[in-house]
Amino acid sequence: MNIEDVYATEFVTVSPDEPASKLAARFRDTDAKAVVVAGDGYEGVVTERQFLRSHVTPKTKVGSLVWNVPTVSPTTNVRAVARHLIGGQTTLLPVFEGENLVGVVTADGVLDAVASNLNVLSVADVLTDDPVTLSPSSTVGTALNRLREHRISHLPVVDDRGEAAGVVSVNDLLGVTTRAVSRSSGGDSGFREGRSHGGFGAREGDRDSMLDVPVRNVMTDVVEATTPETPLGDAVGTMLDRGVSSLVVTERERPTGIVTKTDALRSLTWTDERKPDVQVHHKDLMDDLSMDELRDGIEAIVSKYDAMQLLEANVYFHEHEERLRGTPLMLARIRLFTDKGHFVGTGEGYGAAHAFRLAANVVERQILEGKTRGRAKKGRDREERTAHKLYGWYLSGPGERG
Repeated sequence: MNIEDVYATEFVTVSPDEPASKLAARFRDTDAKAVVVAGDGYEGVVTERQFLRSHVTPKTKVGSLVWNVPTVSPTTNVRAVARHLIGGQTTLLPVFEGENLVGVVTADGVLDAVASNLNVLSVADVLTDDPVTLSPSSTVGTALNRLREHRISHLPVVDDRGEAAGVVSVNDLLGVTTRAVSRSSGGDSGFREGRSHGGFGAREGDRDSMLDVPVRNVMTDVVEATTPETPLGDAVGTMLDRGVSSLVVTERERPTGIVTKTDALRSLTWTDERKPDVQVHHKDLMDDLSMDELRDGIEAIVSKYDAMQLLEANVYFHEHEERLRGTPLMLARIRLFTDKGHFVGTGEGYGAAHAFRLAANVVERQILEGKTRGRAKKGRDREERTAHKLYGWYLSGPGERG
């Protein structure tokens, strides 16, 4: 199945010159989780989650926040789209016909289109069992620490009776900062019933006090539940209908697991093949490197990070005119799409095997350091250095699961 009837031709577009304050308001006041950035032409996307990774000022230009994500065409298969969505850590992909941007495809759009097909699986096939939980009195700081430590994005909140009292997600916690970004400087940064009343003028001490707020003030207190036996497609339908991104899995009214839209999306990437999907450009240049050796090399890279799932790999070779004892100088570029992010490494060496090995070393270092790639504009290093402020310290870590 391709996305020809799935992608949308109407979508939110913002100018690269738009200030971050207006973008924050769009995320806060609409259902948009990602926007397309376009000036004279397409530049990229900004998702709500990636927007909140950076500690930006109200006047920061959207163009400096652009995130490069894979592009697809109307004939792209939904499984490939699912891999790109997860690997690109995005909820939206641009759809191109040739050089023309004709629409966007979203994670919700894909799931809605394939929901009935997902009923061959049950919730039990994809859920996270024995989930990490919080009590209603746990603080926002504790919640953020557990989300990052376990690389997850949802935490069930369980009361003293062992019953589900709510769910707290990254978006619940960071929705506070989205509201703050859209406000002008000055003001009080206190909370009331999960709402932020502050702005950029808030003192550092006020920010610290945000971390002491109980999660009961920011959690979603209407618990949408399901059971392990529920067909996965039905569970996805419930999430789409209720406008939630996760369901608490219960048995005998006790929470025993959690299932998310990402879990359902990831099931589309499953394949009977043992080897990862590897695309090689200019395979004819691989005189001293076999496909099996290339695949083994990529699997060796990913194995350095135990929790990582490889979704797709692209390898590009280019031959230079320079030679050493008859062996051409080669460029190799490795691009990995994983459920922990997008990694790119380039190397130059004499022969395909040498160039591939040097590129693999670059990618391996990125994986071990948890450094995903994608930002197209300058300023990323500065943003990474300040990402520990407020909530960014969590989001700047390795990719989340679920």
